[in-house]
Amino acid sequence: MTTWEYATAPLLIHATKQILDTWGADGWELVQIVPGPNPESLVAYFKRPTNASAR
Repeated sequence: MTTWEYATAPLLIHATKQILDTWGADGWELVQIVPGPNPESLVAYFKRPTNASAR
């Protein structure tokens, strides 16, 4: 059975692609992007399989 770990990260509008590419290179899959606490910010939700899943 696959188990997951999750993370959230703020996204800067002017660097969204770079931020997402960096997380993706580390094995994180983007799940959702939602509005942040102010109109200029976004929050990204990521998931990736844990090491326990490989057993």
